[in-house]
Amino acid sequence: MKKEVFGKVNGQEVYLFTMENKNNLKLVVSNYGALIINIDVPDKNGKIADVALGYDTLEEYIAGGSFYGAIIGPNANRIDYAKYTLNGVTYTLDVNDKTNNLHSHREIGVHKRIWDYKEEENSVTFTLKLADGDMGFGGNKTFVVKYSLTDDNELVIDYDGTSDIDTVINLTNHCYFNLDGHDGETIRKHKLTLLASAYTPIDAKFIPTGDILRVEGTPFDFTTEHEIGERIDESYEQLTLAGGYDHNWVCDGYTGLVRKVAILKNTDETRTMEVYTDLPGIQFYAGNMMDGEIGKGGASYKKNGAVALETQFYPDSVNKPHFPSAIFGPERPFKSTTIYKFI
Repeated sequence: MKKEVFGKVNGQEVYLFTMENKNNLKLVVSNYGALIINIDVPDKNGKIADVALGYDTLEEYIAGGSFYGAIIGPNANRIDYAKYTLNGVTYTLDVNDKTNNLHSHREIGVHKRIWDYKEEENSVTFTLKLADGDMGFGGNKTFVVKYSLTDDNELVIDYDGTSDIDTVINLTNHCYFNLDGHDGETIRKHKLTLLASAYTPIDAKFIPTGDILRVEGTPFDFTTEHEIGERIDESYEQLTLAGGYDHNWVCDGYTGLVRKVAILKNTDETRTMEVYTDLPGIQFYAGNMMDGEIGKGGASYKKNGAVALETQFYPDSVNKPHFPSAIFGPERPFKSTTIYKFI
């Protein structure tokens, strides 16, 4: 474990924490936003590449709006009309995506806060407290996110969330991956498998319609391996609405236990990443709205330059009672694990 100063926010020092395992896989995270900054992964020939998009400086993370490597909370993804009613109380959120709320808040979300930290030999635990009403969400909350790096090349993210009243808790990490390297070409030739037989289609505002549709016979069927770019430009209503893939898949085998939900391979199949989670959904975003923003090392992050695989409860689940519930409180703490395993 290595700790170094990343910069300052209002005079308060912010740190980088670096972990490295016996296989030369290196993880760098920060207590600013509990961000993933770097994931240096050797390929099958031993060539190392940083597969996580991001910035070089703290100032760019403070100013940036792309959620690179970010912990999202209290609620990941979208809430329709930026409001919900729970136990007779209506909560009004920031309108920051058409008429929706997206990722809780762009400017003051948990990805823009300084978290407390605790270092261990192969892990860092970040803790953040939010007061009732912060960002419009109810409940005095405590979030705990633990990043661990194992000698099996597993990046393990353990999430815990508590609240003194019932509230929405749907935490995720919004890492953008390009397994050729963050400065590689597009991920269109990356090969993806999603162990998900259904997905939640969206309307023109990117809000789930409430339907749960089978993927069989559609461009959304990744139950067998396909290149991401193979069908992304097809004239299919759901692809046209989103400009590509930006949807929630309904992961098979949801029981609350950790299981494999996705496999991603880079262009020449020298790096593979497996995704495991105990959550019911995974948002597959193919970087459709990336526009050439300059990232680490002066790299241009162009359209389809990365893929996000965000484990989650379904978008707008608070307004759709038939979706798995993301309501947590004194009798039901939030607890979840997601694993990104590199092969």
